[in-house]
Amino acid sequence: MKFIHMADIHLGSWRDPKMRDLSTRAFVTVMGCALAENVDFVLIAGDLFNTSLPPIESLKVAVTQLKRLKDAGVPVYTIAGSHDFSPSGKTMLEVLEEADLVKNVCRGRSVEGKLELNFTVDPKTGAKITGMIGKKGMLEKSHYEGLVTKNLEQEQGFKIFMFHTAIAELKPAELAKMEAAPISLLPRGFDYYAGGHVHIVKEASMEGYKKIAYPGPTFPNSFSELEKLGCGGYYIYDEGKIAHQKIALAPVITMSLDCTNKTPQQATELLLDEVMSKSVKDSIVLMRLYGKLDSGKTSEIDLSKVIETLHGKKAYSVMKNTSKLASKEFEEIKVKADSAEEAERSVIEEHVGQIRSLELDVQEEKALVETLMNVLDTEKDEGEKVSDYERRVLVEVQNVFEE
Repeated sequence: MKFIHMADIHLGSWRDPKMRDLSTRAFVTVMGCALAENVDFVLIAGDLFNTSLPPIESLKVAVTQLKRLKDAGVPVYTIAGSHDFSPSGKTMLEVLEEADLVKNVCRGRSVEGKLELNFTVDPKTGAKITGMIGKKGMLEKSHYEGLVTKNLEQEQGFKIFMFHTAIAELKPAELAKMEAAPISLLPRGFDYYAGGHVHIVKEASMEGYKKIAYPGPTFPNSFSELEKLGCGGYYIYDEGKIAHQKIALAPVITMSLDCTNKTPQQATELLLDEVMSKSVKDSIVLMRLYGKLDSGKTSEIDLSKVIETLHGKKAYSVMKNTSKLASKEFEEIKVKADSAEEAERSVIEEHVGQIRSLELDVQEEKALVETLMNVLDTEKDEGEKVSDYERRVLVEVQNVFEE
């Protein structure tokens, strides 16, 4: 028996067209590998799409690639992930299944308030596959708590359980605050546990649970994931052995600079010196700046010049992260509060008056900040396009400044 286990494809996740193209190419690469390796079937453990209503371009890619496998007689078994669901509970996977491109293995019935799952049997290998959906905020935990496991554990034959959930015993230290479920909620005695949701590459076994695997995303979905993983990948299972296969489409080069006690000009010069010393052609370059500048503003670091220089050296894509970069011009804020609203009010109180360019008195500035916070807290309506949502918020912000 030979199969591919992938998860967290997140088609359409990147706004940058070049990065979105790499994400798409990673998915296409796995589909090609499935055909080249002559696998019996493919498992997708949730989050094929980045949203419940993916753009036409992402849907077209998914349909085209899944049809390649269908035409070659390679079934695709899947479960819905936390990004696949809309608030109404609908998922585009239903459309793909109706077109006979995938098979949803989370099938069952309610028995006296409990969930009893059924197995989907792969016709070629006889493998028995079932699984559980994943939802945002660990809402699927209640399904596990009400899951009938006896029938699943007593079933004979080669069994696969698919899940899209963080397992507490397998979380890395950096995800300590991530909500998770104990391994004991999963049915015992399966031959393979195909995980998704947690973007880590990990294989483990515990008493009663063997071959628990998280393949990581097929392509990193954020700046930090690019730093940590470098590339995407998937698992291939072949006669009892599993191996992680990397999808390295572009090298990732990280430039990290501690700006503590430096001026913006010094930081700029250090970055340019490092850029000139590196070969960055066709690479994804990540710039992370942190620390507190000795003087000046963070905006005075000439990142535009650095990025222009990197593009001049034929870098494929350049991204920057300055979330931990600060200036002495803005003092550190320490807040003690019992609620989010109280914390917000305290932050405004301590921060107000520091932006000298605003020709407002303190009370006017506080009112402006509070109004802007309310506007920017506006949620996206279900079914509303991202571009329409952004345009609506922008108009509301402009209206605030015009009043």
